[in-house]
Amino acid sequence: MASGDDDDPIIEEIDVYLAKSLADKLYLFQYPVRPATMTYDDVNHLTARIKPKQQRVELEMAMNTMSPNYCRSKGEQIALNVDGTTFDETSTYSVKMMDKQTFSSIQATTNTSRYAAAVFRKGELHITPLTGILQLRPSFSYLDKADNKTREREAANEGGDSSQDEAEEEAKAITVRFARPESEQARQRRIQSYEFLQKKQAEEPWIHLHYHSIKDSRSEHEKQYLFCQSVDTSENSQLVKTPKEYLAMLMPPLAEEKVVKPVGPSNVLSMAQLRTLPLGEQVKTLMKNVKVMPFANLMGLLASGTDSTAVLRCIQQVALLVQGNWVVKSDVLYPKNTCSPHSGVPAEVLCRGRDFVMWRFTLERSVMRKEITSIIKLPPEDVKEFLEHVATPRINRGWEFLLPTDLDFIKKHSDVAHRQHMLWLGIQSKLEKVFNFSKEDFMPKNSPQPEPVHISGEQRLKMAQERAQENKLSLQKDLDAKRPGSTIHIKQEPTSDKEDEPMDTSCHPSSSYIPNGTVNGYPSVTSSSFDHTNGNSSSQELQDFVIKTFRKHFVLTLNELKRLMNLHLASMPVGQSIFHSISDHMLQDAILLCHCKQIMVPFPAQSTAAPDEQKVFGLWETGEDFDKRRLLYDVFTKNYRVRRQVIQTRLAQELGDVSKADVDRLLKECCSSHGGMWYLKGTIQS
Repeated sequence: MASGDDDDPIIEEIDVYLAKSLADKLYLFQYPVRPATMTYDDVNHLTARIKPKQQRVELEMAMNTMSPNYCRSKGEQIALNVDGTTFDETSTYSVKMMDKQTFSSIQATTNTSRYAAAVFRKGELHITPLTGILQLRPSFSYLDKADNKTREREAANEGGDSSQDEAEEEAKAITVRFARPESEQARQRRIQSYEFLQKKQAEEPWIHLHYHSIKDSRSEHEKQYLFCQSVDTSENSQLVKTPKEYLAMLMPPLAEEKVVKPVGPSNVLSMAQLRTLPLGEQVKTLMKNVKVMPFANLMGLLASGTDSTAVLRCIQQVALLVQGNWVVKSDVLYPKNTCSPHSGVPAEVLCRGRDFVMWRFTLERSVMRKEITSIIKLPPEDVKEFLEHVATPRINRGWEFLLPTDLDFIKKHSDVAHRQHMLWLGIQSKLEKVFNFSKEDFMPKNSPQPEPVHISGEQRLKMAQERAQENKLSLQKDLDAKRPGSTIHIKQEPTSDKEDEPMDTSCHPSSSYIPNGTVNGYPSVTSSSFDHTNGNSSSQELQDFVIKTFRKHFVLTLNELKRLMNLHLASMPVGQSIFHSISDHMLQDAILLCHCKQIMVPFPAQSTAAPDEQKVFGLWETGEDFDKRRLLYDVFTKNYRVRRQVIQTRLAQELGDVSKADVDRLLKECCSSHGGMWYLKGTIQS
């Protein structure tokens, strides 16, 4: 014995035994929300169940409703919210009061190899390995049941006769698609997703258990298995390891881990390592680190001789064009299934907010952080991060875009700039629906705005008829003046300002005309450039298109009619259309001249529909003795959505007994159904 051991003598030796009887059945329960002095030993345990593979346990314990600390009214209210007024064997609380609570477990650790339960008796220490360590906390699943009950009641109140309306809907074609073969990477993402884990957990069935209290005879019997059943030393194997080997078993040396060099740079870019990657990965890595960059700088960072066309293809996959500079896309910075490091906001919400910030910089050089925050409703630290990516703060000017506008790139690559502009229009449309705003809300205050012109439908019809008569007289005069051997010089008179005013009193300035010159091979011009010799034939062709369209669709919004008009123009051979440009004014005049009328649908104040979507026109006269559509249109002047029963009642009051087939045909021609309610075509609000 070494001399140093004299100062630390051995005072007692204890034999250690390994008990294996409960090695695969022993769990340690912890109650982290309960003080150690307040145990659940004396509480009545109603039920117990377990999922062994997942190591999930649920215990149902009774609550002392007679305790002075128990709020009886609150307990009755909770039971009413969960079970409603009807009670049966499926009810959660059978006594119409919250008289029990459920405890659900989570694993405190997945590796229990270093943990054991030990008991000491008569100088012997018996240890049993633990199968799991579980923490039990109160479960609030009854709140989910209460929410479901509330939603069911609301659906029942709103749906009403939805089952009847759903039966009236037409059968829709189903498109069958075959799934692609799943890649290994996609498979790994799928099996790690929250939805997949929830599904796997639900697949394992619960095993119901019988609970025995700590003082029960069965519990006393099971405790004996915590002791090693055989303590005969002759049967136990002796330790034959040397002290050095035994120490190595207790504290094994750490295995050297192979350090894998990162494939791509993270915080510090290694240009030599970067250029070993494919071109697309090089561009993505650079944009992800730099955030915003001119195209010329990007080409300078890549290897000399790199094809600029290939770089343009790659950059458009990971970045968007803002003021002639490339800004990395939001979904590259915030991939799916990630969240904000500052606030924990999901990546999908972050991408929408950052896209709004980038879109604002496509309109102006500077933005105000307070204004951005008030619209996208994200935490200030996330908004600040968005702005720091692409802008710099300026005194009294908010946040200014980081780089000057790259006009050279826009001029040199006009096709790319145009494609990016169209992409931003699509993003803008989505953002307007999400954040409920209009582009005009952000137009500079000093930009000229057209004065609104308030003209009634009767005045508009009268003016259209007068113009048509003038065009007819002018054309007749020109034809009479054409005599053999004579030459006529017609001088184009300037059109009055009144002629060129947009009739749409609430539409966006940018939507006053339908430009179709690029479709038909003509330069885009306004309606004021029509001469008298062409005006009559173009007006007749426009009216023919309008009446043909309304006899097919019966009800159309102004926005939908303009869309159909553009499709019609695009389908015509190049150079054969007599239209140069069609204003909203001309289109609405043509509608009113074709036996159609505007239906004054009372949209709600919070409606997200654009002004052109709120202008609804219907075919008024079709040659029938009495057109039922007029009564239908009148119903929709009281409310923008109605039930089928209201329509049937109104038709019955005016026309007597109306067959179900007639009502079905009328609704099919003019309306569409959604959520148990009927809307005029094109007026369904999302």
